[in-house]
Amino acid sequence: MQQAIAILDSGVGGLTVAKEVMRQLPREKIIYFGDTARAPYGPRTPEEVRLFTEQIVDYLIQYDPKMIVIACNTATAAALDYISSKVSVPVIGVIHPGARAAISATKTGNVGVIGTTGTIGSGAYTAALKQLSPYVEVQSQACPKLVPLVEHGLFRSKESLQVVQESLRGIKDTSIDCLILGCTHYPFLRNTIQTVMGPAVKLISSADETAREVSTILYDKGQLASSEESPVHQFFCTGDPVIFQSIATEWLGDHIKRTPVVWQITKL
Repeated sequence: MQQAIAILDSGVGGLTVAKEVMRQLPREKIIYFGDTARAPYGPRTPEEVRLFTEQIVDYLIQYDPKMIVIACNTATAAALDYISSKVSVPVIGVIHPGARAAISATKTGNVGVIGTTGTIGSGAYTAALKQLSPYVEVQSQACPKLVPLVEHGLFRSKESLQVVQESLRGIKDTSIDCLILGCTHYPFLRNTIQTVMGPAVKLISSADETAREVSTILYDKGQLASSEESPVHQFFCTGDPVIFQSIATEWLGDHIKRTPVVWQITKL
């Protein structure tokens, strides 16, 4: 039986990472878990996010994945090191891959980051960027209204432009030449964000770089899928399966198998 790559997110945002993994590694089976019932994670405390991430990982371990991808910036900031210490398989997040892509892309050394309140408050992107290039200038801004827009399937609606304009008002007036989409939900709004920021600002999504890191690690460990058959992916969600199915189908196409999950949500 083919071992899968487990990808988890607070909701549907991690589908952007799943799509890129499918594109770069078409033979790999993916098990995706979106905690849509408790999204967004951004306003929650790091302790809550760590607990939720641990619960999801505990659930996914029963499927014996060969790798876990925390495709949520907030959860990566709050729980990556903790989860890595708990499981025996490789665990990767999306912050360092996104930071690497930005350092490669910037020509001026002025990098912008937008993300959830939790991600921006953690300072994880600034730390990752400074670790790679100590002289980089980082402008960060929380955009808490964007994730609910995506989770409700409104990323193509007329109101999305107004919400994005309001959310980017501060960072739009800075001298950045590239902008990290520091939340995996934001690529759903990529065209709108690009329109608001203008053509001079390059948008950086961590999905491409994360998929490359997945490929590199599995290659080094000799664990790339060898089957010639197309894998059957599995998709789990804790919230409304109809909304999840609709967004997943639009983003990934019709070839998905969705399995709704109902479980007891532990309260802190």
